[in-house]
Amino acid sequence: MLGRFFGRAGAGAAEEPAPKPFSFPEPLPTWPPGGGFARGRISIGGGELELAAATAFEKICALSPSARLQQSCGVTFYRPTALPDGFSVLGHYCQPNSRPLHGHLLVARAGADSPQPPLCAPRDYELVWAFHASGASRACSGYGRSDAYFWLPVPPEGYRALGFLVTTEPGKPPLDDVRCVRADLTDDECEPHGALLRLQLKQPSSASPAGEAFAVRGLRPLRRGMREKGIGAGTFCCAVDGRPREQGGGLACVKNVNLDLTAMPTLEQVHAVIKHYGPTLFFHPKEVYLPSSVAWYFKNGAKLFRKGGGAVGEEIDAEGSNLPGGGWNDGEYWMDLPCDFKRRQEVCHGDIESAELYAHVKPAMGGACTDVAMWVFCPFNGPARLKLGMVSMPLGTTGQHVGDWEHFTLRVSNLTGELMAVYYSQHSGGRWVDASALEYAAGNRPAVYSSRNGHASYPYAGVYLQGSAALGIGILNDAARSKLYVDSSVKYRIVSAEYLGDGVVVEPQWLQFMREWGPTVIYKSKTRMEGTTKRLPLRLRGSAENMVNKMPNELSKEEGPTGPKEKNMWEGDERW
Repeated sequence: MLGRFFGRAGAGAAEEPAPKPFSFPEPLPTWPPGGGFARGRISIGGGELELAAATAFEKICALSPSARLQQSCGVTFYRPTALPDGFSVLGHYCQPNSRPLHGHLLVARAGADSPQPPLCAPRDYELVWAFHASGASRACSGYGRSDAYFWLPVPPEGYRALGFLVTTEPGKPPLDDVRCVRADLTDDECEPHGALLRLQLKQPSSASPAGEAFAVRGLRPLRRGMREKGIGAGTFCCAVDGRPREQGGGLACVKNVNLDLTAMPTLEQVHAVIKHYGPTLFFHPKEVYLPSSVAWYFKNGAKLFRKGGGAVGEEIDAEGSNLPGGGWNDGEYWMDLPCDFKRRQEVCHGDIESAELYAHVKPAMGGACTDVAMWVFCPFNGPARLKLGMVSMPLGTTGQHVGDWEHFTLRVSNLTGELMAVYYSQHSGGRWVDASALEYAAGNRPAVYSSRNGHASYPYAGVYLQGSAALGIGILNDAARSKLYVDSSVKYRIVSAEYLGDGVVVEPQWLQFMREWGPTVIYKSKTRMEGTTKRLPLRLRGSAENMVNKMPNELSKEEGPTGPKEKNMWEGDERW
């Protein structure tokens, strides 16, 4: 079905220029030799299909929900250029105009001889939607300065399409403009993610409360993690909300069928990656609960307790060699601070001079990327502060707990060696920030800001709210630069890299401790607030109860945190 949008004003005006291409503050280094890392190619399917990354692009057109086509509000669609010899396009690229152009789009060519070619031209195209820059209709609120046609390749039997094509002319693109991939080399379990663009086509009505909108989203494998095989091609999917279409817009991802990890970095290359990209972790200037090394924590009096074992815990040696390893968090063991009050207070404040980042290096996106998850340990998590509209207040001991593990993750392309994005972990979630939108502390090393007391990671200094931003209620997270920092490009330790094989990286014994690094703490803050709302007048009670329900669960209870290896993102992907 063909849908049209006609611009409201200024249809003949020139578009704003496309975002300028991103470049890192410093040139990338020459990586140590060896293996297939940063060689520009990855082979899958026993060499049947060869993948490369297109990073140069030509603008096709732009769309924006703003009637004035404000650059920061819209997106631009691109076709890849300067493809390596013999490589074909799998789909076009789209990104927001709010950041510099930084694309990483997979292109492919046939590798080893095969009875059935791994790549094939589509047999046709389906026009999914079209927008027109001029005309009489005022049905929608989003538009562009040029026409835009969205084409879904129709693959031959036994093949799958991986991306859409966009044109500014009504005629179908040539069939040779794109390739479909043989079905056994693709991953059908893909899902849309993120919100690149949403254009309202029909206003809400009683028959359709949400109206009708054209949505453009990213595309990623449904199953992600260090043992999964799906590889996102960097393409996008689009559809009209509410109209039937397969999940992911009928598109697939590439599949590293045999999970060939030859493009993963060697140990020497991992060290080079961390030294080049390792972020600087800044703590708030008023932070008093600072990080330490795990060895410092153990040597300064941390104790191991066992259920039914009495009030006197067992001392732990510097490497945690006497900690029980393996199993699961069954409540049998936990750690706690020294019983002596003075020593307890000293340990709570950490020792930033000893602090180091603990790196877990693992495959991501089917071995097309390397994730370097960098974990930081703080002996103590400080009390929370609550924001209620314009008022902020301390919450006493609420939020305090012993042992705090936080992390951020670097994602590096195994094709190019470029930093693609950084994941900032924030309490029970987090977000990826593209390399083009990062703040760089020095060279190509990003900044990471640790929030005061809670130690959540943020990409920029500022005040963040954990709760309901719309209601202005939640836990405050203050992040600021100071002289309190840890340079992870220097102060780090690689504690795990399973893909390198047994014995290459020896994991410390404390990493095998799957129980809690602190006791469970019960708070009464949320209970008190719930009691207060019940005493309010009926006309206020509903709104107040809604606000309290938006409060983080940490106001009621803090279970002792488990170590890095017990987290689901140790083997799985980050929460995004």
